[in-house]
Amino acid sequence: MNEVWESKWLTNNGPQQINLEKVLKDYLHAENLSLFNNGTSALLLGLKSLNLTGEVITTPFTFPATVQALDWNNLTPVFCDIDPTTLTLDTAKIEPLITGKTSAILGVHTFGNPCDVEQIQLIANKYKLKVIYDGAHTFGTNYNNNPISEYGDMTMFSFHATKLFNTVEGGALTFKDNSLVEKLNLLKNFGIANPEEVVLSGLNAKLNEIQAVIGLEVLKLVETERNKRHEIKRTYESYLKDVPGINVLTKLEGESSSYQYFVIQIDEELYGKSRDWLHEKLKEFNVFTRKYFYPLCSDFQWYDHLESARKENLPVAQKVVTQVLAMPYYGELQKEAVEKICKVIRDCV
Repeated sequence: MNEVWESKWLTNNGPQQINLEKVLKDYLHAENLSLFNNGTSALLLGLKSLNLTGEVITTPFTFPATVQALDWNNLTPVFCDIDPTTLTLDTAKIEPLITGKTSAILGVHTFGNPCDVEQIQLIANKYKLKVIYDGAHTFGTNYNNNPISEYGDMTMFSFHATKLFNTVEGGALTFKDNSLVEKLNLLKNFGIANPEEVVLSGLNAKLNEIQAVIGLEVLKLVETERNKRHEIKRTYESYLKDVPGINVLTKLEGESSSYQYFVIQIDEELYGKSRDWLHEKLKEFNVFTRKYFYPLCSDFQWYDHLESARKENLPVAQKVVTQVLAMPYYGELQKEAVEKICKVIRDCV
C-alpha cells in the first residue's frame, strides 16, 4: 500500500496491476490473462470481444451474472438441462438445442465441478461454435492434470471477496487468441487507443492498484487456506457419510479441487425433511447456509417467452434447485464447529 501511495498511481494500468496480471498468468498457467474490476465485467466484455450473435447455449443453474452478461450483449440464452451428478451442462442435451442462430456454448464449472470439457469441445468443433466457461468457482483447479484455463476459447474467473482468491472485487479472463489482448484492453478502458483517439465502444472495467495490491497479498495465503479447507471438508464428510439422504456434491480434492464451496444435496424422501426445512432449522443454531443457486435463472420473468426456459424442459435443474445447500466453509472454521453443524443435521433424521 505504501508503494501505491508513494507512486501516486491509483489506477489505469499501474505497476501493481501489471505485476498481478503476470503472477496470476503464471499461477493459472494461462496463455493470456486480462484483469477486470469484477467477474461480471470480465464475462460481459469477453463475450463482446468474440463478436457473438444470436443464441448461446448455457445452464439455468448458475449465478445471475452468467446470463446477465448474455443479456447485455443482446444474446439469447438457450437453457440446457444439467447433469444430476456434477450439476454442470448435460452434454447429451446440447446438440438438440443447436440451431442456425447458435454462436457459442457458455458452460459453468458449478461449485468447482468442471464441465465435461472434452465432450463440449467435440460438439463445438462439429458445429464451429465458440466455448466460454464461467470459472468463478474454479480458481487453481486442474482437470485431467491440465489447468482449467486450458479448455475452451475463454474462461472467466471471479475475484469477489467471497472467493478463495480475491481482490475484494475483481475478475479475470484467460484466453488463447493473442489478437484479443489489445481488444480487451480497449474494451475495459472506454475503447480509448490514445489521448486523441477512441476506436470502439467500451466500458470502464479496469482493476485498480488497491485491488491489485490486495490480490498480491491474498495470493500468498491461498495454499494455506486450501489446506485448511481440505481438512474441514474431510471433517464434514466423516460426520455426514452415513446420514440417509445427504449427498456431498463437491467431492474433488487436491489439485482437482478449488476448495471454493462445500455443498450438500438433500433427498427429502430419504432424509425425511426438505432442503428448505433444514435451511431454516440450522438458523436456530446460528448456522447460516445458502440455497445456492436459487432461483433458477430460467425462472427469471424476462425469460418467460423462451421455449428452453419452460420447466418441463429442465427437469433435473428444477429438482436440484430445491435440494442444494452450500455449507459454512472457510479456513478459520473450527473442527468443533463443523462437528456441531453435522450433529444438527444428523439429529434431524
